[in-house]
Amino acid sequence: MPELPEVETIVRQLRPQLVGQTFRNPRLFHTDVLRGVRPARFVAALHNARVGSVTRRAKHIVIRIQDRDRVVIQPRMTGALLVYERRLSAEQRRYAVLQVTLPGRRYLVYRDVRRLGTISLLDAEAWTTYTDRIGPEPLSPKFTASCLETRMRRTRQAIKKALMDQRLLAGVGNIYANEALFRAQIDPSRPADGLSRPECRRLHRAVRSVLRAAVDAGGTTIRDYRTSTGDPGSFQHVLQVYGRGGEPCVRCGTRLTTTHSIDARSTTFCFRCQGPG
Repeated sequence: MPELPEVETIVRQLRPQLVGQTFRNPRLFHTDVLRGVRPARFVAALHNARVGSVTRRAKHIVIRIQDRDRVVIQPRMTGALLVYERRLSAEQRRYAVLQVTLPGRRYLVYRDVRRLGTISLLDAEAWTTYTDRIGPEPLSPKFTASCLETRMRRTRQAIKKALMDQRLLAGVGNIYANEALFRAQIDPSRPADGLSRPECRRLHRAVRSVLRAAVDAGGTTIRDYRTSTGDPGSFQHVLQVYGRGGEPCVRCGTRLTTTHSIDARSTTFCFRCQGPG
């Protein structure tokens, strides 16, 4: 599932192409991705709508239209938001869910092979309610080590699971939780509220550094993720633990272990470098 770096990459690429542009002729090919809005209402809202901003919140692409409504897209496993410079070929149309015409005979298309992603249309009040349920943005200047410590003190669940809890922290998923905990040298199974202040500082630095590096690399492509230009990311080439179970640790050479016992997802770590604190 695309996490903060992947969605941030898409948003940064789309922003200069969409802001100030007017949507024309919206076409919705599949309605099962919509959440909380009827197809006719959604299509009508997009027609002749001017794009005010393109931003990211957690793992969501947020397109503000007409200075009031927001189209909120969560791509999940197989979704992609792309801009095409010409009419779509039959192959490109195959998995198209939403198509909007842009000036200059360009097309904004949301494709989703398995249609696991979601699209919502939220007015200002609904958006406030929606965003208030999500934790702070880890790359925001307001997200300090003290902020992380305060939020981790709220739960006894494993620290890895806590990092991925979108109510506690926005945008971090399985890939970057694994990587950050390795950088911070923290056992992913430890209770979140048991971390010391120095450990929280280390983890805060690790979360921010790994997310920044992944954004700079255009995200991580393991299988389906593509940027808005259709290109893969490159952070997968420098992953230190995720997907490397059984391989040697880049720090100490110990064979990395992968378990599903923490949160039923793959957690890869080094027994020596991330031993019990």
